[in-house]
Amino acid sequence: MSKGVVLSEVREKITALDQKLLGLLGERRQLSLSVAQSKIDTVKNVRDTEREEALLIDLIQRGHKLGLDAHYVSQLFHVIIEDSVLNQQAWLQERANHQHESPIARVAFLGSKGSYSYLACHRYFSRRVEDIVEVGCDSFSDIVNQVESGQAEFGLLPIENTSSGSINEVYDVLQHTSLSIVGELTQPVEHCLVTAIDTDISQIDTIYCHVQPYQQCSQYLSKYKGIKFEFVESTAAAMEIVQQRQSETVAAIASQEGGSLYNLNAIERKIANQLENHSRFIVVARKAVEVAVQIPAKTTFIMSTHQASGALADALLVLKSNGISMTKLESRPIQGNPWEEMFYIDVDCNLHHDNMQKALAELNEITKDIKILGCYPSESIQATPVAEVLLNSNTPV
Repeated sequence: MSKGVVLSEVREKITALDQKLLGLLGERRQLSLSVAQSKIDTVKNVRDTEREEALLIDLIQRGHKLGLDAHYVSQLFHVIIEDSVLNQQAWLQERANHQHESPIARVAFLGSKGSYSYLACHRYFSRRVEDIVEVGCDSFSDIVNQVESGQAEFGLLPIENTSSGSINEVYDVLQHTSLSIVGELTQPVEHCLVTAIDTDISQIDTIYCHVQPYQQCSQYLSKYKGIKFEFVESTAAAMEIVQQRQSETVAAIASQEGGSLYNLNAIERKIANQLENHSRFIVVARKAVEVAVQIPAKTTFIMSTHQASGALADALLVLKSNGISMTKLESRPIQGNPWEEMFYIDVDCNLHHDNMQKALAELNEITKDIKILGCYPSESIQATPVAEVLLNSNTPV
């Protein structure tokens, strides 16, 4: 038997195993929803970290007997556990709010096909509806207007990035809207240079990009002094231009996944300043939601303090004294009030919990104004820790 025939047979077996794995993953996902259903009456939290840790240790030990590396097994099952948690949360949240009587949702987001917002939009709503109607927008204010006017049910807004920081324009838009934050997600961002024709970076003379990816890739881009940068309104717009130009001298900064939707190839990968690059998005809607009691919640609010020494510190002490963990503090100028600022605050707490209500009552006594922007499920899923000694061990525990 020739080597070619042997190779083809091996590949057929691998394909068959991959298909079996997909079937098993689908079956596991359905079972995880049964777990969520069982937690309705008992009001148990979605996550049981002690059980997750015991499960991971058992899987690592079983994997060791099969010659599988501990890190490989733990990383694989961290992804599977995260998927299970997020699907359970989505199911419980939909049941608590009857959010989607229709299997289709209209969602407004920045850009169009292939943009990071487009990818995040499909990732978030794939757990919640059967299909979405895409409403591509040219600006953050346009996204908000689409939802406020009822032309879209939801809007997706990027709020911060681990590399370039907060997106101030979005914070400013939130000052003046009646919309509520009803969800969040964190989307991995892997910037690449994509082209329509297979070429080399040495041939590129023009790069089209949105300003945010440009800032996030500044260290890599600074090495190429002769390249001209053309800023456009979105990553999708950059890819559309490159696709239309069909030139070996132009490129766009985009994701490999987004580029593939435009038949663009990645000629340079992982070009961001930080390899671990993530963007956090918020989902807004006209109606606030109730967060199911089994789900960890976040509350976001705007607060303006009096112009007095220590006013902000006093307000933050209220959160601390009520045992509320603050995860984000962002200051923005109050439009029309020179030298005055308002503060955007994220806390890990359900708006309707007693300690949150007590803190808000106390804050109302010492601040000028408070506006609740939303209470929504937290999708910051931290990997269950497994002892480092176990991960580094070459022998069964």
